[in-house]
Amino acid sequence: MQGIDLLLWPVQKGFDQGWNRFAALYPPMLRASLLRPWRTLLVVALITGAAAALIPTLGTELVPQFSQGEFAFDLELPAGTPLQATQTVTTQIENQLKGDRRIRVFFSSVGESPELGSARTQRRDNVAQISIALAHPGDRKEEAAVIESVRGLLAQYPDLRTTFRRPTYFSFQTPVEVLVYGHDLEEMRDYSTKLVAEMRAIPGLRDLRTSIEEGTPEVQILFDRDRVASLGLDLESIARGLRSKIRGDVATRLKERDRQLDIVVRTADARGLTTDDVRNVVISSHDGVPVPLSSVAEVRVGEGPAQITRDSQQRVAVISADLAGRDLGTVMREVRSLLQRVPPPATLSAALGGQNEEVAVSFKSLLLAGALAIFMVYMCMASEFESFLHPLVIMLAVPLGLVGVVLALAATGTSVSIVVLIGVILLVGIVVNNAIVLIEYVNQLRKEGRTKLEALLEAGPIRLRPILMTTITTVLGLVPMALGIGEGAEIRTPMAIGVIGGLSLATLLTLIVIPTVYSLVDRKA
Repeated sequence: MQGIDLLLWPVQKGFDQGWNRFAALYPPMLRASLLRPWRTLLVVALITGAAAALIPTLGTELVPQFSQGEFAFDLELPAGTPLQATQTVTTQIENQLKGDRRIRVFFSSVGESPELGSARTQRRDNVAQISIALAHPGDRKEEAAVIESVRGLLAQYPDLRTTFRRPTYFSFQTPVEVLVYGHDLEEMRDYSTKLVAEMRAIPGLRDLRTSIEEGTPEVQILFDRDRVASLGLDLESIARGLRSKIRGDVATRLKERDRQLDIVVRTADARGLTTDDVRNVVISSHDGVPVPLSSVAEVRVGEGPAQITRDSQQRVAVISADLAGRDLGTVMREVRSLLQRVPPPATLSAALGGQNEEVAVSFKSLLLAGALAIFMVYMCMASEFESFLHPLVIMLAVPLGLVGVVLALAATGTSVSIVVLIGVILLVGIVVNNAIVLIEYVNQLRKEGRTKLEALLEAGPIRLRPILMTTITTVLGLVPMALGIGEGAEIRTPMAIGVIGGLSLATLLTLIVIPTVYSLVDRKA
């Protein structure tokens, strides 16, 4: 025990010296504040105004981005690339990843890739995905280095489009999305392409892509309806005959255990048909003369949409992007400004989507929860104090705590997120404790016969030590969380920073401001 005492003695001595200095300064500060209350309130108003001015500069995001040692790259080759070619490129990339000892395991899927970060998938011959898990998931610097290394590797393939993804547990939406609504696919493609080019100039946006950027090569058949009618034919019978000759018909189904396999019957040379062969397909006969397809229709090679996305029964082009180094709120403000500078044509409309919508809904819900928490805390104190005035004075600690939260977030460059707002709700119940301890003792002294000023001057120094010790122990308990140590620390750190800042400032101001306000609003001497 003596060894432990020797180790803690310097800490104890330093704490005692600091405590004695603060304890000596506090009584004259409290007396000066009580004698000049309006000057004190003016200083508090200036601090509050400075915090309010900092609010627009704070970034916003749904949840902080955090590293888990796992990520993936979506790969997309030009439309029309056969599945075998996609497989070849993916295999080449895998072979180059094998020698990296920083990678614990990786795997790929060809012909299938997640669409917009949801559970749905898009199946195309020209898409693939490579998923990577690191050997040291807690090393953020190593993870960033591996990501940049893989990006450099993928950049060696000029025709390859890549999209970086992390596992998402709190949202199914990509961070940034712009939804372009309309009916004309060509017009939507042109405007989406223009927006993507403009958005590339916004710092912090990476992996920009649009859902209708490229079409899929296809053979298009344009019928001459007048010619078809003059030959006594109809489009339904022609289409049915073409499908039978080109794709074949399902003659029957073979049941194999729990599966049913289609047995398709078609001509032997259907697989190797060229465009000219399609033009020469006989669709009928007229007066004993074969009628080829080219006599009633134009056959050409064109591009069709790779997919047609709908939202609320409307066609929509989804422009999506990931974030790198910037918060969601700041980037979305710039995107909103871009839409005002580059408005869509009259036949189209544009709206913001992605995590922006989730942020608005989540923040609204948490603000409602915070207001409910304030109301419940106030009603609890009102019933305990048997007064509506004194609990109102105590509740002044809540806005003082919010000022501390804003200053702490601004000083550390932390964005406002759901995690921070949860910390604010917790703070509502924490910051009032010190004010309760102080005001309760003031009321006790007044019942014993002290005047209002005497009770305030006596209660402050007596309650100073328990108030500070309560705050210090809480803050020290949050320090390891605020330091961001360990895996997933990014999700915990903002809450700790907000609570530490709010509780620290609220405690210091509570010791001065709460007695000052009490002296003004309580009319009894």
